[in-house]
Amino acid sequence: MRVVIAGQGYVGLPLAVRAAEVGYQVVGYDVDERRIKRLAVGESYVEDIPAERLRPLLESGAYLPTSDPAETAGFDIAVITVPTPLRDGVPDLSYIEASAQLLAAGLRPGATVVLESTTYPGTTEELLAPLLEEGSGLTAGRDFHLGYSPERIDPGNPTWRLENTPKVVSGIDPAALAAVDGFYGRLVERTVPVSSCKEAELTKLLENTFRHVNIALVNELAMFAHDLGIDVWEAIDAASTKPFGYLRFTPGPGVGGHCLPIDPSYLSWRVERALGQSFRFVELANDVNSHMPDYVVRRLADALNERRRSVKGSRVLLLGLAYKRNTGDARETPAARIAELLIRMGAEVSAADPHVVVGVHVPEPVVPGQRVAEQDIHGNPFAAVRRVEATEQELAAADAVVLLADHDEFDYDAIAGHARYVLDCRRRLSGATVEVL
Repeated sequence: MRVVIAGQGYVGLPLAVRAAEVGYQVVGYDVDERRIKRLAVGESYVEDIPAERLRPLLESGAYLPTSDPAETAGFDIAVITVPTPLRDGVPDLSYIEASAQLLAAGLRPGATVVLESTTYPGTTEELLAPLLEEGSGLTAGRDFHLGYSPERIDPGNPTWRLENTPKVVSGIDPAALAAVDGFYGRLVERTVPVSSCKEAELTKLLENTFRHVNIALVNELAMFAHDLGIDVWEAIDAASTKPFGYLRFTPGPGVGGHCLPIDPSYLSWRVERALGQSFRFVELANDVNSHMPDYVVRRLADALNERRRSVKGSRVLLLGLAYKRNTGDARETPAARIAELLIRMGAEVSAADPHVVVGVHVPEPVVPGQRVAEQDIHGNPFAAVRRVEATEQELAAADAVVLLADHDEFDYDAIAGHARYVLDCRRRLSGATVEVL
């Protein structure tokens, strides 16, 4: 069977590789030609898909990465795994719309289309179905199957992968559900059917809103505990010994990735638009988590001030540009806001991250020595950030080191031993020069 995966990012690439491994003929489509060129020569930009997994599929012809729309025609199954960003607080579904138009041109009777992109309840039936019908002349339910299955990819997680994470599946009718369930049943160990696409769409938003709200809770607790002279991390450790009624969440420099900074706002937007009411928990969590980078910079400024230094002119080394440990995923990373604030305040900012590749995960910086315009800093906060390795020399030369993502590759003994001051946002370090968020 011929499968088309529209979007070859952190969700689409693992899905495409897994489908090819179990015997499907897979076309991985992406409009980013740089991604396609890398994939075509067996280079992966997603840690969960090493080159040794990718290359045999390319050599056998089971997987074809392409940016040519003509290659997507005549599919049996198509899955949409494209981004769904926010634009000024409003869901941007243009990537879904473009994918629908692409797939509609090659849609044929009996085929199945599945949406995986996170979105508000109703998108599959109210937006995607009409676009597919208009572009193909076919009718959803009668001529082709349509369903929704929320992605549950956790980049860099060595335990829970696509194959062993339960997969929620849905369809617009029983026949569609059976088709969607049959496809994913070959890819994962367990599927979880639900009664309609709206329930499946809400499932994803519920999962992420749960995390978003609880992270906001501990982030706000961390700020208050610091001012009160209380070790919030010790309190979290103690609370985590309770075997029931408690789940561990820890503070950090802010939330990142596609899920937490964006997905709960889809639900809040839908509630406001459909019911005229505000989703207060989401709005409060957004406020707390979005301002954590500002709090990190304030803490850093206070620490430098105690050492009789101002932020302006200070050398600040950021460790970790990704939003989470052991991954190159820099989508919506709080490091971007922290870098932007520090640069605006006059700091000389450098950064080390063994996973985040310039030109792949973050934009290219300006030419060394070239003046960075204000709009460049706003559009690309890493434009004026010098990329370095976390050597003993770089650590010792910095007036302050900020640990943002606690990658295993960092030498934490060297950091504690050579840095003059460290603001540890992940509680990975200890020592006389270390201050924990």
